[in-house]
Formats: sequence, structure tokens, C-alpha cells
Amino acid sequence: MSHANPSALPRRLGLWTAIAVLIGSTIGSGIFRTPAGIAERLPGPLPMLLVWVAGGAIALCGALTLAEVAGALPETGGLYVFIREAWGRLPAFLFGWAELVVIRAASLGAVATTFAEYFYRVLGYDTSVAPYSDWVHYVAAVAIAVTAGFNYVGVRWGALVQNVTTLAKYGGLVFIILLAFAIGLPREGGGNFTPAAPAGSFGIAPFGLALVSVLWAFDGWADLSFVGGEVKDPRRNLPRALIIGTLAVIAVYLAANLAYLAVLSIDEIRASRLVAAEVAERLVGAPGVVFVALTVMLSTFGTLNGSLLTAPRIFFAMADDRLFFKPVARVHPRYETPYVAIALAAVLGILFVLVRTFEQLADAFVTAIIPFYALGVASVFVLRRRAGYNPPFRVPGYPVVPALFVLSTIYLLANALIDPASRWATAAVLGTIVLGVPVYYLTVGRGGPRAGQAEPAEPAPVAR
Repeated sequence: MSHANPSALPRRLGLWTAIAVLIGSTIGSGIFRTPAGIAERLPGPLPMLLVWVAGGAIALCGALTLAEVAGALPETGGLYVFIREAWGRLPAFLFGWAELVVIRAASLGAVATTFAEYFYRVLGYDTSVAPYSDWVHYVAAVAIAVTAGFNYVGVRWGALVQNVTTLAKYGGLVFIILLAFAIGLPREGGGNFTPAAPAGSFGIAPFGLALVSVLWAFDGWADLSFVGGEVKDPRRNLPRALIIGTLAVIAVYLAANLAYLAVLSIDEIRASRLVAAEVAERLVGAPGVVFVALTVMLSTFGTLNGSLLTAPRIFFAMADDRLFFKPVARVHPRYETPYVAIALAAVLGILFVLVRTFEQLADAFVTAIIPFYALGVASVFVLRRRAGYNPPFRVPGYPVVPALFVLSTIYLLANALIDPASRWATAAVLGTIVLGVPVYYLTVGRGGPRAGQAEPAEPAPVAR
């Protein structure tokens, strides 16, 4: 097997920083924004909790599989590298193309918008009215620029921000959870867990729609693989970080939903767009709203930082493979970071945040990322048949675990295409990805090696 390993980026991320990158990239706005919509589709405690279990199981299946592949291919670029090695240059290019024109920019925009909304909430302003509804976009753009700056000046600064914000937001969530169980559960007479599944609270179609929202909240579990080339002792630390980090997110998400139900009824959750703030206000009064808003700000800022720490490595790896513009592979002579790729990701994120709403950005992100997650996880089926494939960790339950993940993503994508409310938006995003095919053949696609073959003898130089 070939290993096109861009060696210009030093390995500086230890195990706990790697775990922090995964947790920080995953816990963002989702756990604070999605419970209301889920309760609307699944108005019963048991279905509401089951959809979070299902989302966690899907994420864990993906993380377990990528733990195997990442251990065997611990290179900068992560999912891009896995797709390239298993499926060839065209699918890998399409992933990078989708990351460039839709996925990462939409994700940065959606998360930055949430950060800006709660920034104004702390200040006491209503972002549903002008001029604050317009100013949200500008604050979001500044947040993207600031986090890009941290990562521009060095991975150590980006990692430090990631460690601090991850600890703060995970600790904030745990504090809310403990508060709900210690004060809210006795006060509410045992919580709001019955009836567990009232009539009309469960259906296959509503469950699928709710699952999309849950997977938005869980997204980020694959981001760690993008910085595989910068993780110390990657064959040991990458699998451990992927599994530990994903399990930590699943645990806190389930505990958070139990805490919400300990204090609020399903109807109250459904009516609240900031469930965690409602819980905190119910327990400790108005200061609880400020506390939760600050927690959400830290959460989303950490997610922004994690995205700008990981995503530029995709463009860096593509340029190193001669699948993207060579200047993108430049490494800063002083800070040793892929500074051109970081700036490119930040500029695109700012452009998106200035012209799109949160809902448009989140929907575009989920639609665009699903097929590539399926390809990345399915790469294990191809790579296991290759000579020289020797991962330090093998996914348990193979081939069932990766197959379950792939089938789940196919179901979600099919559901988005069938649903009249999302059909045309889904088709537009997929059409944008398909436009990458002629771009590939007109620019970099001719004469490249096929999947599993060695790269050309003279690799593209990495400018310093």
C-alpha cells in the first residue's frame, strides 16, 4: 500500500490533546439546539432517548472503523487519505471538493452563527430583531477569523485553545447535568419519564428525521483523523483517542437528555429553543441563563477552533498529492502550519456565514458529508484485502459494524431525497458535488495513479 505522507507537519499532539480535538469538534451547538426539534417529532421520553442512543451507536460504529483505518494510515488528511487509498483519486478529489465548496464552510458558518447568537444573548440583546439580526453575521465572521488566527500561529496554540474550551464546555455540561439530578429530580417528583411512550410518539419517518438532527450533534467524531499526521505515536494514540472521545460524547449527550427530562416535561422541551438555559433558569434563576449562554459560547468557539485545526489538513494533503493548487501545501517557515490552507478555509467560512442562515448551513453540511462518511468507513472492506495492510487495532464485530454504519448513511441520504421538504435542497448539494467531476478532469485528473498505486516518483514540493 502506498502512503503519501506529507511529512512537513511535526507530530505535536498527544493522546489527551487528540481526545480534546475530537470532543471539542463534536460538542458544539447540537446538544443545546436540537432537543426541542427532536421532542416535536418524537413526543415521548423513551423515543427521544432512543434516537440519541441510535445516533451514538452510528457514530461509534463509524469511530471504531476509522480507528482501524487511521491506525494503519496515520497521515495528514484523514478521511481524504482513506478514500484515496481505497477508492482512487477521483472520489478523494470529490471529497476535497465538497469540503472546499460546501462541507467545511457550511459547518464553520453554522457553528459561528450559534456562537454569535449567544454572544448577544449574554449582552441581553434580542437577535430576532434588527439591527442585531444582521450583526450576528459580523460577529460570526470575527469568531471564524479569530480561531483561524490561533491555528495560523501554530498547532500548539490551536491545541491549547482546544484543550481549554473542551474542558470548559464539557465541565459546563456536566455541571448542568449534576444540578438537574441533585435539585431538579427531587423537586419534580422523580422527573418527567412517564408515560415513556405515549400514543403517537413514535414513527419510522419521524424517527429518521430526528436522527438527522442527532447526527448533526454527533458530527465531529471523524475530524481527528484529519490531523493524523500530527499525532504523536499515531498507531497507538489515534485508535484510543477516537474510541475514548466518542464514548465520552455519547455519555454526556445521554446524561444531558436525562437531565432535561428530570426538570422539564416533553411539552416544555418542545416549546423551548434553548433547553439547557430553561433547565438552568428553572433551577437557579436568571443567572442560569447567562451561565448556559457562556457555556454555549465556549462550546461553539471550541468547535470552530477544532474545525480550523483539522479541515485545512485536507487541502494540505490534496495539494501534496497534486490534487489541488500547490500553494495550498505551503508550510509557514516560522509557525510550521499549513497557513494557506487555514486562510482558505476561514475565508470560505466567512463568505458562507454572511449569506446563509443557520438552518441552510446545517442542512447543506449534513447532506454533503453523508456520502463521504459512507465511503470512508467502507474503505475498510477494500483495504483489508490489500497486501501490507497491518493496522494496530481491528474493528470488533467486522464486517457488521462498518456495514451498519454504511447502511445507516444510505438510509439517511435516501430519506432526504424522498422527503418533499428537503428533496430539492438535497439535489442541489449533490449536484454541486457532481460538478467536481469535470473540474477534476479539466485540472488534475489526467495521468494520476489509481487507488492503491504508488504516487509519482517526484512528489509535489512543499514550499517553506
